[in-house]
Amino acid sequence: MPKPPRQPVRLEDLPNIGPSIAADLRGIGILEPAQLATRDPLGIYLALGPRMEHRHDPCVLYTLLAVRHFLDTGDVVPWWKFTAAGKRLLAGHTTTTPR
Repeated sequence: MPKPPRQPVRLEDLPNIGPSIAADLRGIGILEPAQLATRDPLGIYLALGPRMEHRHDPCVLYTLLAVRHFLDTGDVVPWWKFTAAGKRLLAGHTTTTPR
């Protein structure tokens, strides 16, 4: 009987999340993978803007979409596969700053 997949414990255990993005997520109060499962990827991306400064790139949103997909389905998909979905989200987003 196959073992069930191991549940991620640390942010770095998630596909597509390395030490740098994990540190930025911790900087905005996201300390564990379960917190990503309950928050909107676009909202997280917008909250990361001030934290990441010059590195605030749309690929971060695509990464967050890939992580959310993994948390919802268990499927590991490369972040770049979420480029079109991320561009649609960004196109629909107003330029107001989140609170």
